[in-house]
Amino acid sequence: MPTSAMPESVLPAPEGPPRPHRRMTPRSILLWTTVALAGAVAWGVLALARGEKISAVWLVVAALGSYAIAYRFYSRFIVRRVLKPDDRRATPAERLEDGVDFQPTDRRVLLGHHFAAIAGAGPLVGPVLAAQMGYLPGTLWIVAGVIFAGAVQDLVVLFLSMRRDGKSLGQMARDEIGRAGGAAALVAVFAIMIILLGVLALVVVNALAHSPWGTFSVAMTIPIALFMGFWMHVIRPGRVVETSLIGVALLLLAIVGGSWIQNSALADTFTLSPTTLVFCLVGYGFVASVLPVWMLLAPRDYLSTFMKIGTIALLAVGVVVAAPVLRADAVSDFASSGAGPVFAGALFPFLFITIACGALSGFHALVASGTTPKLIQKESQVRMIGYGAMLMESFVAIMALIAAATLEPGLYYAMNAPAGFLGTTAQSASHAVASLGFTISPDQLTHAAASVEEQTLIARSGGAPTLAVGMSEIFSGVFGGSAMKAFWYHFAIMFEALFILTTVDAGTRVGRFMLQDMLGNIWKPIGRVNWKPGIWLCSGIVVAAWGYFLYTGATDPLGGINQLFPLFGIANQLLAAVALTVCTTVLIKSGRLRFAWVTAIPLAWVVAITFTAGWQKIFSGDPRVGFFAQRARYADGIDAGQVLSPAKNLDEMHTVVTNSTVDGVLIALFLLLVAVVIGNAAVVCARAMRSPWALPTTEAPYVESRIDVPEHADEPLAGARS
Repeated sequence: MPTSAMPESVLPAPEGPPRPHRRMTPRSILLWTTVALAGAVAWGVLALARGEKISAVWLVVAALGSYAIAYRFYSRFIVRRVLKPDDRRATPAERLEDGVDFQPTDRRVLLGHHFAAIAGAGPLVGPVLAAQMGYLPGTLWIVAGVIFAGAVQDLVVLFLSMRRDGKSLGQMARDEIGRAGGAAALVAVFAIMIILLGVLALVVVNALAHSPWGTFSVAMTIPIALFMGFWMHVIRPGRVVETSLIGVALLLLAIVGGSWIQNSALADTFTLSPTTLVFCLVGYGFVASVLPVWMLLAPRDYLSTFMKIGTIALLAVGVVVAAPVLRADAVSDFASSGAGPVFAGALFPFLFITIACGALSGFHALVASGTTPKLIQKESQVRMIGYGAMLMESFVAIMALIAAATLEPGLYYAMNAPAGFLGTTAQSASHAVASLGFTISPDQLTHAAASVEEQTLIARSGGAPTLAVGMSEIFSGVFGGSAMKAFWYHFAIMFEALFILTTVDAGTRVGRFMLQDMLGNIWKPIGRVNWKPGIWLCSGIVVAAWGYFLYTGATDPLGGINQLFPLFGIANQLLAAVALTVCTTVLIKSGRLRFAWVTAIPLAWVVAITFTAGWQKIFSGDPRVGFFAQRARYADGIDAGQVLSPAKNLDEMHTVVTNSTVDGVLIALFLLLVAVVIGNAAVVCARAMRSPWALPTTEAPYVESRIDVPEHADEPLAGARS
């Protein structure tokens, strides 16, 4: 059909000048060949080694080599052939700049914000728990998953949202898929978002409770970030390197000061109860959501990234120098039996659900369609920010897996098996671990706890304490010896809290965007992101929602967010299914059918994972796996007058029955909503493939950019408004 006859809404935007394709030089060919060979050798060692212990260094080399090749070649292919960004086109940050949510932001600061916002509990905790299956399955999924699924999702969602004025994932689904699928997506995405925020906030509360060091250091990042924001935006606009040096110096002082506070008379001031921390987090989440993004959120996340990347890089150096051996099996017996003590279920699908964020995370799609697309200066920066940040998070997951896999298996299971199985004493825990086929003496358990200045390490499940112990083992092997093990353990606990907190503040702001988009379909004014009453109202609703579940969970071990915690992994991956469905639909609608496999293949995989896991959670007869089977077991226990762990009395038995019922119903509802989204999208895609021209999309009109990003990024932006 001639262009003049095409609908106006699908006329192509003016194309920028073609990018010059530089031929690879002999030096670059040699470099990338060396990287590929190093990665291939490392993978060969990991795949072929059986029955002998190998160094964790091979994991580092395999991961880094794969990331380098993927970023250099695969991400470039997606950007150049599939997305085709145009730096002559004004981004929403430039066209809609309001000084609150839309603000052209230096790409380095934005990379830091995006990485800090997406990197939460998942890449730290998930791989630690997945070590139950052995180090090889987790490593394969973390690396392959991020290259072909996780980073692709983040990159494509970020680009599509940027082209649509920063619209949220749920709103893009409604606009591009249709009313039925869009409504299902809006409800599912927002409900899952509240659960994810509540879980992440609970992890922060548990990490900071009664920890003056962690509380002080984390609290000090707020005034430091405010200072950095005003310094870069008001006092010395655009001076990123200068501001970074000052911020990092102040952050290091805050970390050292936290250690001093812990052993001073001020320790009681910063020793907060879980309930107090809940109110602090709720208040901080609201403030971070309504303040201008340049003032607190972006600089704080950028500052936190130095801490995150610095610690992980230091851990990688420690692994290379100390070369600890991987004490876990390559593939454990629990991978096939599904009877592991850490979590029940076979390798497929539960390994992929457990690792989650280290390879593929639906939460990332919320950030990529939330704060980040409203801050990008130039379209070409989506590659570094979207794909690059996810590779960084995947490396965090690899380091967490190494920390767990280098521990003695006996200690690993003594920390991560449930309390009802281990008992409360070192003797009972030692006996229970022996029944799994591993050995650790009561004295060894007592000594391990004393070496990190903890009363006990028995049944410290959840992954975070295990990661801290593993990090302390690696760090103390290089820096300070065994005398520094306790220091490094508490440093790791503080690091985990700081790591996760940045996802809570950014997530709250993203939740506000989602709620404004949703309510804006009913009443237009509230959908305007620069309307102050709408900002305050929606921010208040979001923090009240996850704050309620957080407060109840902090005061009741079986209530609130604890009740919904079992939904975390599957719900997160269901979000990824929605995100990849939107991406695939838009690619097909816009005439890029031959490239739709880029998102369609990972979509098919994540649908297989999540729906298989959901089916088993609903219909499995094993009470350790199926919600309704668990409900029946505890209901029978109530009828027999028995009290089953983790309940301590009959009232708690009734609570477990209620929780299992709620979780089973919710997972069925989420699966149904996502099935509606996918079904509606399939209809739209079929119609697009039959159409002789590209179907209309909601992409914003082309506007010429007036921002000139200077060659030296530390200079102020020419044309940018202050």
